[in-house]
Amino acid sequence: MPTIVIHCQVNIVLLGAGEALARFCGPGDIAIVAARDGWWIRFVNTDGSIDDYDEPYSSYQEALWAAKAAAEFGLD
Repeated sequence: MPTIVIHCQVNIVLLGAGEALARFCGPGDIAIVAARDGWWIRFVNTDGSIDDYDEPYSSYQEALWAAKAAAEFGLD
């Protein structure tokens, strides 16, 4: 089950191994996804499309900080 942090009324969803973004995230949510190459941040736009940054973060803490900053500025 994913962990959800709410920041500035935005759900930041930490997805575990094998947890599908589409199953646990909705429009306006930010997902933090662990991968072999680092921690990716995925943005679920209000139209359902998904965007992300070009490179992963090296730690969960860095990814969480970046997700919180993005939540403060809004997604669309």
